Amino acid sequence: MSVTVRNLKKKYGDIEALKGVSFEVNPGERFGFIGPDGAGKTTLFRILVSLLLPDDGEARVIGLDPVTGYKELRRRVGYMPGRFSLYQDLSVEENLRFFATIFNTTVSANYDLIRDIYHQIEPFKKRRAGDLSGGMKQKLALSCALIHKPDVLFLDEPTTGVDAVSRREFWDMLDKLKATGLTVLVSTPYMDEASRCDRIALMHRGHILDVNTPQGISGNFGRELWAVRADRCYRLLKALRSFPHAGSVFTFGEQVHYTDRRDDFNPEELKSWLESEGLAQVQIEKIRPTVEDTLISLMDRQEGGGPPDNSATEFHRT
Repeated sequence: MSVTVRNLKKKYGDIEALKGVSFEVNPGERFGFIGPDGAGKTTLFRILVSLLLPDDGEARVIGLDPVTGYKELRRRVGYMPGRFSLYQDLSVEENLRFFATIFNTTVSANYDLIRDIYHQIEPFKKRRAGDLSGGMKQKLALSCALIHKPDVLFLDEPTTGVDAVSRREFWDMLDKLKATGLTVLVSTPYMDEASRCDRIALMHRGHILDVNTPQGISGNFGRELWAVRADRCYRLLKALRSFPHAGSVFTFGEQVHYTDRRDDFNPEELKSWLESEGLAQVQIEKIRPTVEDTLISLMDRQEGGGPPDNSATEFHRT
């Protein structure tokens, strides 16, 4: 295994960031972590790259303990934190050369690994890193994380805050890196990016709720799911939550995803009831669950089945 984690725990004062996390990542796998802010993704990554000490449990990254083997580990992993952390006053080429020197190598020695990424920003190699656009900063940070040819690459929400085109280009670059056999662990709040991972772990409040392929995660939803629309979305949400047989009720854009507690659910009965509540233009359609549907459902169960905290279910869908 490239990464093995067993019962990893971490607290910040009274806050439990990780509550006994366990998983394994295969060599050459692209393994994604999906979850809202506060799920524990950044804490987990910082422990695995030896920047943070765990309180309990054990981890191995390419066979090395991040606590006792941190010197060797840091030479063999690449890490791209969520916040841009390169030197703003250095130019593009100066940053790249600096990071190559830290790892006792040169840009030319491993240029083949970053060529497809770096050539897009090479025309701006004299520009200061602080003056780059979000997409360019992202490509420079990835180049610096790869310049020493790591065995495992950790990417903590690498595309947050960049435009859709840059996000797509970034994942296309990850596809090329995967072809080289590089193991990649990546966290992301974007549901479309989750589908580009080999397997994903759903995280919430320090727990891993499920680990599976994106298709396997969606297939574990376990119930019929319905998309409901009406002329007034907020009133629709309140009405559905007051329906006597309602299971889960969550907003997804301008529609509401609904499950019913009964096995013999009749959508026409629900439509009539909603219309009796003063709603118009009611439409009910059976749909296939997504990764996000499954995650929200698991989070709801973990919280005891009550209405979710809206702030805990904010994900990016495009």
